[in-house]
Amino acid sequence: MERVVIPFLVLLTVWTNSLASKTPVVFWPGWLGPNRDGQVDYFEAPTQWPPDLQRVWSKEVGEGSSMPIVVAGRVYQHARQSGEEVVWCLSLGSGEVLWRKSDRVPYQISHFGKRHGDGPLSNPAYANGRLFTLSVTGVLSAWAADSGDRLWRRDYADRFVHTHPKWGHSTSPLVDGEQVVVHFGNDDHGVLVALDVATGEEVWTEGEDGASHASPILVEIDGVHQIVEWNSESVVGLESQTGHRLWSYSLPHRGSNQNSPTPVHHQGCFIVGGENRGIRSLEPILENGKWRVEEKWHQRNVSLNMASAILSEGSLYGLSHFRQGQFFRMDPMTGEVIWTSLSRMGEYATFLAIAGHVVVLRDDATLDLLVAGENEYRPAASFEVGESPTWTAPVLLQNGILVKDRRKLYLWKFAKD
Repeated sequence: MERVVIPFLVLLTVWTNSLASKTPVVFWPGWLGPNRDGQVDYFEAPTQWPPDLQRVWSKEVGEGSSMPIVVAGRVYQHARQSGEEVVWCLSLGSGEVLWRKSDRVPYQISHFGKRHGDGPLSNPAYANGRLFTLSVTGVLSAWAADSGDRLWRRDYADRFVHTHPKWGHSTSPLVDGEQVVVHFGNDDHGVLVALDVATGEEVWTEGEDGASHASPILVEIDGVHQIVEWNSESVVGLESQTGHRLWSYSLPHRGSNQNSPTPVHHQGCFIVGGENRGIRSLEPILENGKWRVEEKWHQRNVSLNMASAILSEGSLYGLSHFRQGQFFRMDPMTGEVIWTSLSRMGEYATFLAIAGHVVVLRDDATLDLLVAGENEYRPAASFEVGESPTWTAPVLLQNGILVKDRRKLYLWKFAKD
């Protein structure tokens, strides 16, 4: 039988292509990922976490708590430098600057928020070659993701004397097909607006409620595609293509009781928690063509403030602001608190869910990896990932993590290979 010799280069090419086809490309287009739920399906936890992380690169990008996003091997970052809001486009692999754009944005946060910086606070969003950023003062810009050219910009300064809430705009733009949705205005007066992603022209507007710090989500309930947002007055569900209000539940922002966390969607219910008001589960129900909202449970022993909670392996994980910061695990069906951590754990944290673990980035630049389902806050591994406070959400990669502290953006690897 004749022996067939296959050149090594051909074998290498076939193996490389096969490997590449099995390796998903990281796509993290905005706040808490593609579905705004913090679920990461492309990361596989190692059997043993390394003793420390390897820094691949770092870049001084500026202040603010706007998170990086990752699309097609590029990192997009919105930040502040020398009184300007800057939009960066960097190479994910090297940190090389591919383009940089900036706008003069005069703004100074109240002295109580100084430790957070003067913004930006809103997280950018990407869709179909466009990047959307919302300034701390309420200006929405659309950028060409490849070149950084500004495509259009919109604000509602002619409608609202005060163009932003007291602590600045921190709601994140939501892209829904051919429209981008943003709540413009201040604490007392505002409007939810859907704009055409290509032109910036209005598609629809809804309501007069003030803006909050929470970000809207997209869901489907009883076959109806809905935008669910928590504004300054209520949790509301809107028909996504028309803005028609389907249902609402009064949960107003009053005084220091801010509406900040993103609602969590779980089996037809919305888990919502606000400062000093505990956490509750709301179920919109469609009966005879009309919607009503039923409160399923209300847990008062833990309460969300600025940090949003996520689901992992059937449990809700979050950070209560009671007792000066206390992590918790909760049953989302009943509201029963399964465990709470020690007190004084911090003011803020971002949570991500991977198979078998919960990733927690604390505001002291500590990254904790929890084993999901355990009955206490006991990290399987902890890493220091910044030089100053980390108020931004991280992006988990296949073998690493992007983290921004007060001024710098870092790429860390979990292993050398």
